[in-house]
Amino acid sequence: MGRALYAHTILIMTLRPMKIGFLFNHDCIHQVSHTAPIICELVALGQDVTVITSTPAQEAHVRRTIAPCMDRVRFVRIDIGPVSRAINVVAQAVVPFRRIANLRENVDLFRQFDALVVPETTSALLKSHFNLDIRLIYFPHGAGDRSIGFRDVTRFFDLVLLPGTKTRDRMLDRQLIRPGRHAVVGYPKFDTVDMTRRPRLFDNDRPTVLYNPHFDPVLSSWWDMGMDVLEWFARQDDYNLIFAPHVMLFRRRLHTSVEHRRVRLRRMIPERLRNLSHVRIDTGSQNSVDMTYVLAADIYLGDASSQVYEWIARPRPCIFLNSHHARWQGNPSYAHWNMGQVIDSVSELPHALAVAWDRQHEFAPRQQAAFSETFHTVPGETAAHRAAREIVYFLSQDKSRPP
Repeated sequence: MGRALYAHTILIMTLRPMKIGFLFNHDCIHQVSHTAPIICELVALGQDVTVITSTPAQEAHVRRTIAPCMDRVRFVRIDIGPVSRAINVVAQAVVPFRRIANLRENVDLFRQFDALVVPETTSALLKSHFNLDIRLIYFPHGAGDRSIGFRDVTRFFDLVLLPGTKTRDRMLDRQLIRPGRHAVVGYPKFDTVDMTRRPRLFDNDRPTVLYNPHFDPVLSSWWDMGMDVLEWFARQDDYNLIFAPHVMLFRRRLHTSVEHRRVRLRRMIPERLRNLSHVRIDTGSQNSVDMTYVLAADIYLGDASSQVYEWIARPRPCIFLNSHHARWQGNPSYAHWNMGQVIDSVSELPHALAVAWDRQHEFAPRQQAAFSETFHTVPGETAAHRAAREIVYFLSQDKSRPP
């Protein structure tokens, strides 16, 4: 019997539904779409699911995503106490204090569940520091190449669900995941998106460029090139520009990278750049996380964001800004830079744009290959369904817990 059929057999034999919590503990909504689609599939398999959120915006986004099964899911809002809120005013500039405090102050709530499903690694603190004995299931939010996605903290998770073989192989190489404790299921976010859609955002027929810088104080092009990029697009009339950075870039003024030991203060965007008919600036709306801009644009301009892998679902030109003078060739943390032109200054941007479509024949095969390695797909079956099946199978088979 195949593993999938065996999972269903185990489910039928289960004496009680598993109590599974989906935890969304972040400042923004960008992580929600990576795990929320799994919820309705688990409900359909007879599981007892609770959604735990730390902000109203996260809860609203989850409710939109799981509308068909929302009436069969319990919602719980978590928050921190007054002392932690006071500390957070200062501490949030350096560490994600509120997220950590939410974990520490709600351990008793989390203890009620058989498992927690999370799209981030901060939740590993529940095991490593807060002594919570629970099965943690991790699904990375995004499918990018940055080294921060391949850290030792991954080993704290009991089950790791992965979008494709690229991430799996790199994690196996670093011994971050174990046989029987991981599964390649695909990318549930794609289940929620009409990939044939082509939103029209400008009243002209110019090519549209999506500039999507990351927030990392070292890897992001925003810090040293971003304003020059915006100014260049403001002056010209050959292209439209969508400026939609990672939603965390404009969430705070001060950005700290523990990994790269760098702190930087974000500049404000002049108001005159916000009122141009051919430039759209969006620093964190729903459109920034639901692939509206990815589907609307013709050329991708970026640096370290995993969103480029969503972009190549429909192969199109990519240009990458090497603002930090990285020696990127052969470095797996920059694998996505092989999918387009890499430029070292904004002065090179006009030429790179001019030849972008002429050179796309060089990069299209690389993009197609990268997409296949990054995202597992099975015709006629959703990634969310595969993920739900793997979760039920794992929890049913885990002999470390009583039935």
